[in-house]
Amino acid sequence: MKVDDVLLLAYVDGELPPEARQALEARVAASPELAETVARLRASVLPYAQAFEAQALPPLPDSLTKNIEAMVREHAFRATPSANDMRVTRAGASGEPVRSRLRPSLWWTAGAFAAGVACCALALQLMSALSVGPNGGGATIASAPAKPVTWVRAAAEYQQLYTRDTVARVVVDPDATAQTVQDIQRNDGLAVRVPDLRQSGLSFKHVQRLRFRDQPLVQMVYLPERGDPVALCVVKDPRPDQDVTEQRIDNMGVVMWRRGQLGYALIGAPGSADLVAIAKRLAEDGTAPLYGQVATPGAGVGA
Repeated sequence: MKVDDVLLLAYVDGELPPEARQALEARVAASPELAETVARLRASVLPYAQAFEAQALPPLPDSLTKNIEAMVREHAFRATPSANDMRVTRAGASGEPVRSRLRPSLWWTAGAFAAGVACCALALQLMSALSVGPNGGGATIASAPAKPVTWVRAAAEYQQLYTRDTVARVVVDPDATAQTVQDIQRNDGLAVRVPDLRQSGLSFKHVQRLRFRDQPLVQMVYLPERGDPVALCVVKDPRPDQDVTEQRIDNMGVVMWRRGQLGYALIGAPGSADLVAIAKRLAEDGTAPLYGQVATPGAGVGA
């Protein structure tokens, strides 16, 4: 079995038939490198490809189309699959190989390329690595060594990678979300709960476990009625409680406070939501939890 990113992606997406899945799981269990790759693929579940596919892209110049067609033809000639290549199909699907289904149309490839370059440049500027935390417990946000950053800046710059289209397509899995929150509480030692912010015009979409400088960092993503996503981030912070303060990091609004040895940052693009008002409600523990239970009265939204 040839193990590559296409096969691993099919495995993470649940597209492998039982026999192939069992064989791959044996390979992953024996290889820390493959296990890390699988964990990285699982760390981000947002449908970026579908979001870009829905965008209205400008027409491509004929010269660019011809150049791309020539490159595709040459690549296809060099990478013609052999009889040993595995053809992976989804149960009940058309039977088209994953390699073919993952090959986007020409216009989409070229149009999404520019957006991909911008995202990659931003990500590389933010992080020297996005890797798996201990025991596969989430991704690691590591700041570039030449430019030390705080966890708030790292989280704000990471938030810039989110778009409305990617988050809008996320369907919340209540059981998986509850399990993630439970894992955060038990394994990371953060008494975090996911607040219900619907009264503030924010719909909960996603929670994930990140790490910054080997410390747990929780990110909860919400979608406003209009505008770009908003994130509530939480870390351990033993310093005294601090009232809500506001600042701007690049093009993101950031509102911070501390309660009960936890540090909070509410992050969003200007105009997406009234961050200060929402932060004050959260700091006063004026919201009910969607996931997670209050462990200690009066400890704020993270209790």
